[in-house]
Amino acid sequence: MSLINYAKKEIQFKIVYYGCGLCGKTTNLQIIHDRVPAKAKGNLTSLATSQDRTLFFDFLPLQTMAIEGYTTKFQVYTVPGQVKYNSTRKLVLRNCDGVVFCIDSQQDKMPENLESWENLKENLADQNDSLNQMPHVLQYNKRDLPGRLPKAYLDFALNNGEHRIPTFMAAAVNGKGVLETLNGVAKLVLQDFIDKH
Repeated sequence: MSLINYAKKEIQFKIVYYGCGLCGKTTNLQIIHDRVPAKAKGNLTSLATSQDRTLFFDFLPLQTMAIEGYTTKFQVYTVPGQVKYNSTRKLVLRNCDGVVFCIDSQQDKMPENLESWENLKENLADQNDSLNQMPHVLQYNKRDLPGRLPKAYLDFALNNGEHRIPTFMAAAVNGKGVLETLNGVAKLVLQDFIDKH
């Protein structure tokens, strides 16, 4: 849920990168953090326990004309990769404004992708939310690796609902598709805010 600071004329949005272990969530955040100018970003912070890790940072885009008179600020988070850390996943997902579901395109990772996809839906339902109301995009990551599934197959497995979800092809380790994915979800989040206000 966006936070509006009327005194500072600032609106803060929370975007969460969700997906199975080692699908590229952390790599996405590291690439984004590296590419945002230093004066516009906070530190890349890791909240680590003995069993899981969550990364986050916030940044101010250089220019946005989306909401006149207000500066937009984005906080970007990752969830732990494994479903067994579901309590942390739920905590990170709470009050978010948009989701990037990161998919490992390798064939042998498909069961883990589907498990995380269902887990995302369940966790949103637990906080009285759903993907039908949450701005979200799919990132088909690791497109540079052999053994990757065709886009048509990934669409069939994850994007065959009534409303087509925007998809982005990526090789996050090389930075390909990372900023495009972030821009895609940020536009949806801003439009959702404008539509509701």
